[in-house]
Amino acid sequence: MAPERCSSDKMKTEISTASATLPVHTYETGIRKVIITVTVIIAAMLELIDTTIVNVAINHISGNLGASIEDVSWVVTSYAIANVIVIPLSGFLGNLLGRRTYFIGSILLFTFASLLCGIADNIWMLVLFRFIQGIGGGALLPTSQAILYETFKPEERGAATGLFSMGLVLGPTIGPLLGGYLVDYFSWEWCFFVNIPVGLLAAWSAYTFIREPKVKHDVVKIDWAGIGLLALGIGSLQFILERGQSKDWFETSSITWFTIIAIVSLALFVWWELHFEHPAVDLSVLARSKTLAIAALLTFVVGYGLYGSLFVFPVFVQRLLGFTAVLTGLVLFPSALLTGVISLPLGIALQKGVSAKLLMSFGMAAFALFCWELGQQTLQSGAANFFWVLLLRGIALGFIFIPVTMLAVSGLHGRDVGQATGLNNMVRQLGGSFGIAITNTYVSQRVQEHRTELLTHLSPFDPAAVIRLDAVQQAAQSRGFSPVEAQQAAMKALEGTVTTQSYHLAYMDAFMLIAILFVLCIPLLLLIKTDKGEKADLSSVH
Repeated sequence: MAPERCSSDKMKTEISTASATLPVHTYETGIRKVIITVTVIIAAMLELIDTTIVNVAINHISGNLGASIEDVSWVVTSYAIANVIVIPLSGFLGNLLGRRTYFIGSILLFTFASLLCGIADNIWMLVLFRFIQGIGGGALLPTSQAILYETFKPEERGAATGLFSMGLVLGPTIGPLLGGYLVDYFSWEWCFFVNIPVGLLAAWSAYTFIREPKVKHDVVKIDWAGIGLLALGIGSLQFILERGQSKDWFETSSITWFTIIAIVSLALFVWWELHFEHPAVDLSVLARSKTLAIAALLTFVVGYGLYGSLFVFPVFVQRLLGFTAVLTGLVLFPSALLTGVISLPLGIALQKGVSAKLLMSFGMAAFALFCWELGQQTLQSGAANFFWVLLLRGIALGFIFIPVTMLAVSGLHGRDVGQATGLNNMVRQLGGSFGIAITNTYVSQRVQEHRTELLTHLSPFDPAAVIRLDAVQQAAQSRGFSPVEAQQAAMKALEGTVTTQSYHLAYMDAFMLIAILFVLCIPLLLLIKTDKGEKADLSSVH
C-alpha cells in the first residue's frame, strides 16, 4: 500500500504543479473596470452610430457629389458588406494578433477611414473608404463584448449584458439625430469627422487600461478560401441588385456574368464551409438545429425590413415632404428610444420563461403594421403624422431583437451557441444589404410604372389635365410671363407634379412590400419547437 500511496501523492503533486503553471484569468475591479466598460461600449456605439448616421445625409451626399440615390445607396451597403465579411473573422484575428492589439487596431482603422470618408471628393472614393471603415467597425461589436465579459466575473455578466445592450440601443438611436444636426448646421462630411476625436480617445483608453487576456486560445488555420468566396459571391450579388435595373438586367453582358459568378461563388462557399475543418462560417450548425435555420431566415427578413425601411424613410420625408435632416433625426429618435426602454423588461420576461415565439410573433405583426401605415402616408403628411406610427416601430423592434436571438440559440450548447450568435449577426447584416439594394431596385421599377400610368391620364382630351394646365399658365402670365413662357412653365410644373407623384407612390409601394413580407414570414414561427418553460440565456445575446 505504501508504494501506491507514494505514487498517488506524486501524481497529485504533478497535477498541482501543472495547474500552478497555467495562467489564471484575473477580473478587473475599481475605476479600471469602469473605464474599460465605458471604452468598449463607446467603441461598439461608434460602429452602430455609423450604420444609421449616414441615412439622414443621403440626400445631401447625392446633391453634393452629383450622384444618384442608387449610387449613394452603396455608401450604406458597402459598410454593411464589410461588416458581414469581418464578423466571422473577428474571433480568429483576435486570437492571432491578440485581442487587445486587434481591438486597438480596429478602432484606429475605423477612425482613419472616417477621415478618408470625410475628404472623399467623389461617390466611388467614398464607397471605397466606407468599405474600409466597415472592416474596422465590423470587429468592434464582437471584440467589445468579448473584452467586457473578460472584465466582469461570471456572476456579474448579466449586468454586463444589460450595460452592453444599452449601448446597442443608444447607437442607432443617436445616429439619425446626430447626423441630422451635423448635416443641417455643418455639412455631411462631419458625419465622418465626428468619429475622429472619439475614436482616438477610445484607442488611447484601450491602450492604457485594457490588458491582453492571460488565457490564450489556439489559433486555427484561417479559411481564406471561404472568406474569398463569400466576399466574391456577396459582392457580385450586390452589383446585380444595384445595377440590374439601370442596365436592363440580362440584356447586359456584365449583369449576366456577375450573376454566374454570384451563383457559382455562393454554391462553392456553402460546399467548402461544410467540408473545411475550420470554416469561417460554420454552416453545419444549421443542420444540427432546425430552430436556428428558421431563426436565421427570420433574422434575414428583419434585417431586410429594418435597413430597407430606414433607408427609404429619410429620402421620402426629405425629398418629398421637405423635412430637414435634423427634423428627420428628431422624428426617428423617440422610436429608437422606446426600443431601448422596453428591451430590459422584455429580457426579464424571457428569462422568466415567457414564450419567445409569442413575443416575436407580436413584434413581426407590429412591424408589418408600421410599414403598412407608412405606406398610407400622403404628400401632406407632417412630423405629427409619423409620431405614433414610428412609436409602433419602436415597440416592434423591441419585441423582435432579443426573442429572435434567443430562438437562434435555443437547444444549443457550448461552442454551437457562439457559432449561432455569430451566424445570426452575419445574416442580419446580409439582410440589411439585400434590403437596401432590392428596395432601391423596386422603387426604380415602380417609379417608371407609376409614371407611365399617370401619363396615360394626361392628354388634351382629359378635362382635369386641361383645367390644371390652363390655371398654371394663367398664373404665370399674371406674373409677366409671355404666352410661350407661361406654357413652358405650365408643362414644367406638370412634369414636376408627375415626377413627385410617381416617387411618392413608389415609396409607398416599398413600405407595403416590406409589410407583406413580414406577414408572410410569421407562420414560420409555428415551425419552431421549444421546450415549455425554457428560460433564455441572455449572456450570448449581442
